[in-house]
Amino acid sequence: MGAADRPRPMRLRLTGLHCAACAGTVERALADVPGVTEAVVNFADESATVTADSPAVTAEKLVAAVVAAGYGATTEDELAEQDVWEAREAETRRQGLLFLFGMALSTPLMVLSMWVDVPGKPWILLALATPVQIVLGWQYYVNSFNSLRGGTANMDVLIAMGSTTAYLYSLYYTVAGEGHLYYDSAAFILTLITLGRYLEARARGRTSDAIRKLMDLTPQRASVVRDGEETLVPVAQVQAGDRVVVRPGQRIAVDGVVAEGASTVDESMLTGESIPVEKAIGDEVIGGTVNVAGALQFQATRVGTQTALAQIIRLVREAQGTKPPIQRLADTVAAWFVPAVIAIALLTFVGWLASGAEFERALVNAVAVLVIACPCALGLATPTAVMVGTGLGAEHGVLIRQAAALEGVGRLTSVVFDKTGTLTRGEPAVTEMHTLAEGADENELLTLAACAELPSEHPLGRAIVTLARERDLSIAQPEQFEALAGRGVRAVVGGTQVLLGGPALLADEGIDTSGADDVRAQLDHQARTVLLLAADGRARAVFGLADTVRETSAAAVARLRGMGLRVYLLTGDNQRTADAIAHELGSDEALAEVKPAAKAAQIMQLQAEGGRVAMVGDGINDAPALAQADVGIAIGTGTDVAIEAGEITLVSGDPMGVARAIVLSRRTLAQIKQNLFLAFVYNVLAIPLAVAGLLNPMISAAAMAASSVSVVSNSLRLRGLRLP
Repeated sequence: MGAADRPRPMRLRLTGLHCAACAGTVERALADVPGVTEAVVNFADESATVTADSPAVTAEKLVAAVVAAGYGATTEDELAEQDVWEAREAETRRQGLLFLFGMALSTPLMVLSMWVDVPGKPWILLALATPVQIVLGWQYYVNSFNSLRGGTANMDVLIAMGSTTAYLYSLYYTVAGEGHLYYDSAAFILTLITLGRYLEARARGRTSDAIRKLMDLTPQRASVVRDGEETLVPVAQVQAGDRVVVRPGQRIAVDGVVAEGASTVDESMLTGESIPVEKAIGDEVIGGTVNVAGALQFQATRVGTQTALAQIIRLVREAQGTKPPIQRLADTVAAWFVPAVIAIALLTFVGWLASGAEFERALVNAVAVLVIACPCALGLATPTAVMVGTGLGAEHGVLIRQAAALEGVGRLTSVVFDKTGTLTRGEPAVTEMHTLAEGADENELLTLAACAELPSEHPLGRAIVTLARERDLSIAQPEQFEALAGRGVRAVVGGTQVLLGGPALLADEGIDTSGADDVRAQLDHQARTVLLLAADGRARAVFGLADTVRETSAAAVARLRGMGLRVYLLTGDNQRTADAIAHELGSDEALAEVKPAAKAAQIMQLQAEGGRVAMVGDGINDAPALAQADVGIAIGTGTDVAIEAGEITLVSGDPMGVARAIVLSRRTLAQIKQNLFLAFVYNVLAIPLAVAGLLNPMISAAAMAASSVSVVSNSLRLRGLRLP
């Protein structure tokens, strides 16, 4: 299936999710809709990503399935992203206010319960505890009802059962007039867990800060020239084809091509490259970048959701809606977690009674089991790390498009670079020029060669013209021009007969080239393409040309080898040329004379030898090899970021981006493992302690709240990672 035919995932915004069990319930409900091939719920982001192979699957049907499961859902509107954040902030504030309300009543409740003895004390305690039970407990009761109505049990069921049991037990003995009261435990269970929700909501909001920063890059307004007048319009009204004006210090509103002016543009916020890029007429500019120096006018080419920035945001959001394989164990545990905890609590109650303990002691220990168990930490362990990691990558020009790539990168043993356009610039440049007569003027001969090649479309000819322009030489059209297919050019420049081509061309014309033999041998040894210049029947200069290596290629190869990876160079060039470039870069081996159709087979060969291979290419003719590799890393440049072939896309063409991607992926995967370890260890240790009667319900509630916050906070440490 081609990229164009691949169904685009539908995204839903979810409400009512409070633990991993909730996420699993919604995921199963969506997966059961006929025609749905995959459903992934991101608990941390409160979203669902659904892929279907049938047009009969509509957003309305998906929303209905979620509602039937006891939760809420709306279709995602990209233009309403700010509304989503505002709703999350409102929910965070609500949980904070609920916590303050709970503390205002629970604190005097505890003081009175433990240290003060006054007439009518049980009824005063009841008066303080009841508002907490109703106001703070309401959300847990509603969510429990919805969950049970949908045929499942979530975290709120445990909280509601634990706090209500303590409250009703105390109410019974208040009316009966004797017995120990646990109003303080009931109130503090709700208060402390609400505090945990507040802190968790704050921390979870920070995991998507990178997406928010990217969305904030687009200016609200743009200056557009219409009917000969410059008008300030909302950026949403800019249309493809509009002439847009951007002055120094302003952000570029949409993607386009420079039509007037020259400047430098800071693209670091999208590509990760800190050095501003020179822009002149005909160059592409990217929306969201900053015009540093001169004024520019450009013609808008991509607007709205088609801009590079919008594509980057979409790709990152889609990546955050996927799961790495490591999440499967946590999902399996979460699906059975709440029913298992309820069963353990019942067994705890029965076991303590059977051992001869008092009813009160057995009940308190069972309540402690209910409130200390925490599937929330399991549900947050992976998605929070993925969200922070993918967001950080986007800020540095690394788009991790599938969370599964995080695990694949962690197991890599080798990296294969397609040479042309990846480690090299993909176009020839003059690397050497040698004159053949002592005292000859090099610039004069270069001018002759550039004038002769000016009408030519051949890449070698364009390289000579480029060198002349870089030296600010004056070049003009030749009086006569003839392209000799596959051999060179013949021209008349200022009355001089010029011949420029390979040694065979000059030999066929009877021109003596023996004076160039030593230089030719040296250039051949360096795997350079050789062109000879003849003027009026005499060989005058020798040019060496090559596909030049990018400035950062050698450093990128060295960095990857320093990580313990083998680095291969894959090219269709002959072995000698490939070996020369491999030696220059410091790579382990050159895989030469490989035709485009055979690149995937070369990757398979390395895999058959036991390697786990990453392929780095341009995403077009390298697509089969990128798909075959354990991890495909596609090079995107400028506005071309939506490359479908690789799991990872590098927005800039800098090979150092591969090292960034690997460092980021390894660290994110390590963070996921740490989070899962924390979540599992917490529950493995906490539940037995509660069963053994070593934890009272209030301590259990505090520990449960702290577990989720610790996992999210651990993920946020990724934000401080320094990438190469």
